[in-house]
Amino acid sequence: MNKIDESVEFGKNVIIEDDVEIAKNVKIGHNVVIHSGVRIGEGSVISDNTVLGKVPFKAKASETTKIRELPPLVIGKYVTIGANCVIYKGANLEDYVFVGDLASIREDVQIGKYTIIGRGVTVENKTIIGKHVKIESEAYITAISTIEDYCFIAPEVAFSNDNYLARTKERSKHFKGPTLKKGARIGVNATILPGITIGKDALVAAGAVVTKDVPPKVIVAGVPAKYFRDVPEDQLLENQDFYED
Repeated sequence: MNKIDESVEFGKNVIIEDDVEIAKNVKIGHNVVIHSGVRIGEGSVISDNTVLGKVPFKAKASETTKIRELPPLVIGKYVTIGANCVIYKGANLEDYVFVGDLASIREDVQIGKYTIIGRGVTVENKTIIGKHVKIESEAYITAISTIEDYCFIAPEVAFSNDNYLARTKERSKHFKGPTLKKGARIGVNATILPGITIGKDALVAAGAVVTKDVPPKVIVAGVPAKYFRDVPEDQLLENQDFYED
């Protein structure tokens, strides 16, 4: 049985399955599909042609997708989800998250408050994203990644999680995406290799290929990425007016 507040506004051709909860003052666009088990918080906006609560398919060769019963998709208060997005069952978007058009967010993904997921971004499964993070257009966040609070990821950045490039059974024992510590920043079109840790307040320059862990508060650049200089004091997260620990 569904629990839908009478204040909810619906566009045309909206499909809602069973066991859906939608709080007050939610706006839902045209041709939206809401699968069973979705929870939508107060004041959220869901744009046209978006699919919520999709159950993942599993390719025969997939090593990171498991078919199992997933918890509901939970969308917090005052979340905005753009047009033509697909948000999977088992994801959790906290209050005030913004998701741009054409984004895809897989199952087992946690996204913290006030985070922005840009247009066309892909966030693969088993990924944790903190609060006040900004991931810009067309970035690719691979499965089993961790992005801590206040990180910045520029357009076209690519994460990876498989050092064996789909060869040998050994690879399944070592899948791990990158970890970005609080306040880390990644420049446009950079590539971060599997299991790499980018330290707190570190910066990866545009176009860099990161093959080794990056220490805190340094800038790395090049292919492969190497130390360039320290992050200027006035750019450190602790010195920004918006920062709240």
